[in-house]
Amino acid sequence: MVMAERAVPPRVAAAERIASETGFKKSCIPEVGRLLRLAAAAKPHGVIAESGTGSGVGTAWLHSGLGAGARLVTVERDEEPARRAASVFADDQRVSVLTGDWRLLERHAPFDVFFCDGGGKRDDPQAVVELLAPGGLLILDDFTPSSHWPPRFEGEVDELRLFYLTHPALDATEVLTTPASSAVVAARRLQKSGAAGDR
Repeated sequence: MVMAERAVPPRVAAAERIASETGFKKSCIPEVGRLLRLAAAAKPHGVIAESGTGSGVGTAWLHSGLGAGARLVTVERDEEPARRAASVFADDQRVSVLTGDWRLLERHAPFDVFFCDGGGKRDDPQAVVELLAPGGLLILDDFTPSSHWPPRFEGEVDELRLFYLTHPALDATEVLTTPASSAVVAARRLQKSGAAGDR
């Protein structure tokens, strides 16, 4: 039996067209997109955030799981991509596309879901963790799978991945999204552990 190809939500297709027309090559892959949709759907009244809007593909996947009582805020540092992405969601008041530094998100925190695909992920990971609400979900993609512990990348310990996977405020795991890529998925613990690094 031949399986039909899985449907792509209309706004995802619209954002993918923008990416194609503008030559944007770093859009969220469908395997990660479906994970984003699931995360958003799990928080139907939540505040959902994204750092690094790009052409809006990841935003559209998050939007496809967005509950009627939820809201979605995303930030893109470059004005032109932000403007194009905003056009995909112009008819939905639950969605805000911000232009500027990722720290613009701070005024909308805490987040029930945070897809950190741009600023913050590498330059201030502790601040990323602190933007999560208790029980909030953090999704970080674009890792290379590693069979070692601690995880390695290009022969060296991957300190960034290790930070998230072992953070005392998070319950975290790594999931394969394709045979050659993985994502870290974490939930902020409901109670502060008091351990070092958890402010």
